[in-house]
Amino acid sequence: MITLSAEQCRIIGVMLEKETTTPEQYPLSVNAITAGCNQKSNREPVMSLSEQDWQNTVDELVQMNQLMIDHKASSRVNKYFHRFCNTEFGNLQFTAQQRAIICVLFLRGPQTPGELRTRTNRLADFSDVNEVEVVLQQLQNLNNQTLVQKLEREPGKRESRYVQLFSCFDENHSTASNTSALSGDAEHENGSTNISIPSESEHLLTQRVNLLERQVATLTEQVACLTELLEGK
Repeated sequence: MITLSAEQCRIIGVMLEKETTTPEQYPLSVNAITAGCNQKSNREPVMSLSEQDWQNTVDELVQMNQLMIDHKASSRVNKYFHRFCNTEFGNLQFTAQQRAIICVLFLRGPQTPGELRTRTNRLADFSDVNEVEVVLQQLQNLNNQTLVQKLEREPGKRESRYVQLFSCFDENHSTASNTSALSGDAEHENGSTNISIPSESEHLLTQRVNLLERQVATLTEQVACLTELLEGK
């Protein structure tokens, strides 16, 4: 099994996502890859690397035979397609559901089955959370390869999260970060812990911010597409 950096996972995740959700814009230029990788919605952690940084990572993936330049493209700008899975060049052959789960784990880090069912809705169909768990079990032993791992359930959580194993993951760091964030919202008085719960107005504000982030991400992709069309003339 190949080993990828966090940035390499992000690029392949974007490739898998765009290939399914916006096939008319695939293969992708470095400009479009940068917009997808630095997207603020549906990404964890949020990254803000320069286009040159992403170009360097693209070049690494080309050297690893995970990406290829599309020589059939008529544009003067190089466009790339992945060779990560479901191609004649590699041995990773996923079902649509398996591919969707790996894609979301690449883009958003460790997820619970419930989160995966919600966040793969544009990539594959799952009838319920049980079906997600079945696919996760498949990915824990797919052709004698362990591609995902179940993490220890965090205190106060009802579901365990799953992480992809193509890149390194520090479970202790992740748990510490979540605990720190929780502590920041808690007040300790006389040995008791009071967790602050967001008000309804805060919840509505969060929904509005998430909607605006999705709209900005869509507009960014459209601008990148228009830029490529103009450069190709």
